[in-house]
Amino acid sequence: MNIKISTAQFENKSGDKAYNLSVIEKLAGEAASKGSHVIAFHECSVTGYTFARKLSREQLLDIAERIPDGDSIKKLQEIAAKHHITILAGLFEKDAYDHLFKAYVCVDKTGLKAKYRKLHPFINPNLTPGNEYCVFDIMGWKCGILICYDNNIIENVRATKLLGADIIFMPHVTMCTPSTRPGAGFVDPKLWENRREDPTSLRLEFEGMKGRDWLMKWLPARAYDNGAYIVFSNPVGMDDDQLKNGCSMIVDPFGDVIAECRSWEDSFETAVVTSEKLTQAGGYRYMKARRPELYSEIIGKEHVSEQKVVWLNGKTV
Repeated sequence: MNIKISTAQFENKSGDKAYNLSVIEKLAGEAASKGSHVIAFHECSVTGYTFARKLSREQLLDIAERIPDGDSIKKLQEIAAKHHITILAGLFEKDAYDHLFKAYVCVDKTGLKAKYRKLHPFINPNLTPGNEYCVFDIMGWKCGILICYDNNIIENVRATKLLGADIIFMPHVTMCTPSTRPGAGFVDPKLWENRREDPTSLRLEFEGMKGRDWLMKWLPARAYDNGAYIVFSNPVGMDDDQLKNGCSMIVDPFGDVIAECRSWEDSFETAVVTSEKLTQAGGYRYMKARRPELYSEIIGKEHVSEQKVVWLNGKTV
């Protein structure tokens, strides 16, 4: 059956779960009232994200929650049940041994449907990488989750697709940070403060190489190459001291953007996902044409994994 999915964006408050959950509830309720079956929010949408780079292990443990027994999961389930909608949102997780993870969950009226742990976390050195992919069911559709940097390692997207996912949720907190690529960099927070008086200057920064233009170099390719729907969610406004430009969008298996948030307010946009495109798009043929005997050993060859992320005042972490 067709499924109606919304991707959302909002300006979260660092460490203020009650506020962030109140926005999640507001947007989930509005989306449900317009017929959406699913709404997806950004990475660490419950807790905030960038401020975590400053937290000690003890402070991170304090904000992290057990899953599924934490208060935020219970609140998400309450919201999902109240509005008859499936919700995807992110937060910091601590397990029974106080290992810390960057988690993203799917919740409906029955409770927790799926939990994913980010494979390549870097915002805080006390975070533990996840070690498995996640494929689960929403209304008969096979879905997967990959958080932010996980999507830059293309093998992760292909593996999630090969495990059966036709919809891949890609929650992010991204863009408007320094990088070695040309045109990258922070966007001045003063432009956000003056967005109503001078919207043009902010729009130029948000849509140029610091923002949307960079995103469009790779995100549609992930959808096209794998013949999958991509649900990209990203915050808008200030996340701690960094400005984010939103552009939450849904990309179809042809690599076409079929819904996108262009507002600077807390908002969502919605698309109807249909099964026909899954077999019509080129990715369907490309998947069937694979010859893994040629490259399975190459791709699977042992190597020392190294992650360097250039951002945070221009430093490599």
